[in-house]
Amino acid sequence: MITNTELEYKGDLYPTKIVSYDHEVDSVSFYTDNSVILKVTVLRDSLIRFRFTTKGYFSNDFSYAIDKSHTHGYNFLEVTDEDEYYQIKTSKVKCKIQKIDMRLSIFDLNDCIILEDELGFHWEESYELGGNIVKMSKTSKDGECFYGLGDKATQLNLKGKRLENFATDQYAFQKDQEPLYKVVPFYIGLHNKKSYGIFFDNTFRTYFDFCHERRNVTSYWAEGGEMNYYFIYGPQMEDVVTTYTDLTGKPELPPLWALGYHQCKWSYYPESNLKEVAAKFRELKIPCDALYLDIDYMEGFRCFTWNKEYFPDPKRMVAELAEDGFKTVVIIDPGIKIDKEYFVYKEALEKDYFCKRADGPYMKGKVWPGECNFPDYTNPVVREWWAGLFKELISDIGVKGVWNDMNEPAVMEVPNKTFPMDVRHDYDGNPCSHRKAHNIYGTQMARATYHGVKRFAYPKRPFVITRSAYAGAQRYSSSWTGDNIATWEHLWIANIQMQRMSISGMGFTGSDIGGFAEQPSGELYARWIQLGVFHPFCRTHSSGDHGDQEPWAFDEEVIDITRKFVNLRYQLLPYLYTMFWQYIEQGIPMLKPLVYFDQEDIQTHYRNDEFIFGNQILVCPILEPNALGRRMYIPRGDWYNYWTNEYCKGGKEIWIDTKFDEIPIFVKAGSIIPKYPVQQYVGELEFDELSLDVYYKLGKEKSVVYEDAQDGYDYKKGRYSFLSFQTNGKNNELIVQVHKEGKYDTQYSKYKINLIGLPFAIKAIQIDNVEFLFDRETLKKESYLIVDKGFTALHIIGE
Repeated sequence: MITNTELEYKGDLYPTKIVSYDHEVDSVSFYTDNSVILKVTVLRDSLIRFRFTTKGYFSNDFSYAIDKSHTHGYNFLEVTDEDEYYQIKTSKVKCKIQKIDMRLSIFDLNDCIILEDELGFHWEESYELGGNIVKMSKTSKDGECFYGLGDKATQLNLKGKRLENFATDQYAFQKDQEPLYKVVPFYIGLHNKKSYGIFFDNTFRTYFDFCHERRNVTSYWAEGGEMNYYFIYGPQMEDVVTTYTDLTGKPELPPLWALGYHQCKWSYYPESNLKEVAAKFRELKIPCDALYLDIDYMEGFRCFTWNKEYFPDPKRMVAELAEDGFKTVVIIDPGIKIDKEYFVYKEALEKDYFCKRADGPYMKGKVWPGECNFPDYTNPVVREWWAGLFKELISDIGVKGVWNDMNEPAVMEVPNKTFPMDVRHDYDGNPCSHRKAHNIYGTQMARATYHGVKRFAYPKRPFVITRSAYAGAQRYSSSWTGDNIATWEHLWIANIQMQRMSISGMGFTGSDIGGFAEQPSGELYARWIQLGVFHPFCRTHSSGDHGDQEPWAFDEEVIDITRKFVNLRYQLLPYLYTMFWQYIEQGIPMLKPLVYFDQEDIQTHYRNDEFIFGNQILVCPILEPNALGRRMYIPRGDWYNYWTNEYCKGGKEIWIDTKFDEIPIFVKAGSIIPKYPVQQYVGELEFDELSLDVYYKLGKEKSVVYEDAQDGYDYKKGRYSFLSFQTNGKNNELIVQVHKEGKYDTQYSKYKINLIGLPFAIKAIQIDNVEFLFDRETLKKESYLIVDKGFTALHIIGE
């Protein structure tokens, strides 16, 4: 036990005795005799906010992270005054706040401890910077595990790690390097097979220590601002993640093409080079939906301009690429070149839209164009102006997406690689220094970009991608993990980063396939594409300094592997689109680490490599050179090997033999996996048949398929198709029931039903209780049926 005297000696201050409290509707405020106030707000029965102040009053309550439309409302709230503590009880948890020192503990309704303070809230006055360094420490139990925190380049389970959150341009980052590009101060704790979450909503530089400094203590602290955190109770990890994602917001559906394969390089220019790349994709029959233009498309790296020598007629070029199915995505950075002849600079200067230093002059920094000023995206007026700048790119020229880079913000030739900390920001009417605004600068740029692209792309949907992000950025933008390296270690990192981002609320994320810096071998590129097609955002990107990184930069075998796996992604587009729909509707992550999938199986708690793609496909990448097999863990349940259709019982580690053109993929028994025919780009083909891979299981299993017009907003008016399939397998029969919702009529009229794993020979088939005539020999040989899509029940009867 650390005494108050020891704390004073360390320079830390802490709450003293609670002298009063008041209860107003959903909030209970506690007051100490040294002016600390704790405000506890019950947002939902399993979602409680804890907010502390040391000055006797709270500053304006404002957050960029919280989605204003998040779900709130509780079923039960009771406050009781006990001898030594106050208790706040909901229908899910009990929170006890000690009267003597304000330390708190949270229990489930069976009085099992979920989370308890060690020192709890304490702080250190920072006379140098002004304000407090605010701190929180929690007791950690033996065997407790920790997950989340966005795209950290370390193992999935964060136990024993100390991590830093400060958005940083970390070119060619290494394993375990801190900090990186994104800031997601949210983690999930798992103990005694029960999960909870903590979201520390503080935009200052923050730190998290998961039993690194002290074995049984987890702590987090910030270099300013409030101790303001949200506690989320599961007990399932799914409950924690969906509640957090609802709290910080979800995106709208992307256009389906955004889930296709994208190709990027620094840089494709001139126009003839871009056209060659486009033609080669079509010649080699490797599907591709988007081509990217990096900074060299601009005139002297000035945003919203075109280099007319390289791209003499951008509108014509973009239209010609579109005729061949390619959407054009362009980069836009925050640095605006100081040039009195440059229209963007002139406008921002006249309207006073640039960030300023504390003593008045504009913040000046070097980036690609040379000396630049930087818009203050925390000012709503500046965001509105920025959104308007996209009219020419989107409306007139026909660009389909925008890529925000360098928005940590990154600045060259200075030791800290970013703005000085004295730069001032509007912060939506809550003026502050860059210390507070740094971590959300990139998100507010992406937000302004999103509103501009959305406005001018309408009635189509916008597509935006950002490098830097704070919690909640997923409402506006997809993201990627920044400037990685073409190494096997980075392939391992990418695999974990995507799982971590997915359970940290930011689902629409990918890595630079093949690595941005340096040159991958053909084998590394092939293994990376095999993983990358199972990430929500799928893009090859490279610096180009070390040679080409298109699929044809390698040998024929790598070209064939690339084609095979990109084809598979395009076949799985309806499955991927359905995953995305479940993400935006229910906050369900698109990628699920094994611990999320089955937290009660202790074997999953330290697994890094395997993950669940959607709800029903298990993927395990090959992460080492010269590997023709690997050990992997098959989670509990019944599975089929995707390549061989062999049945496998889960709950064990097994050795899988594999080939260079395969990675281990398993499908959950009972699943129905929808597939489109392979297209070279989304919308290329009209087809009359949706393939359904039906995997037999003894017992029941549910699958869903969401479809709509693939772009536009008609889906919000009910013009979508949502199919619920229920399979029910018995010893000698299989029943498939279908229920449809929505007003959208899909272009196909038939299902091609591929029957996998049936343990019996088929004697008869009924569709909606009517005998279905079929060719016994063909069915036995081909294992599929073609049926009209309107049925509600398919009954397959064994001999």
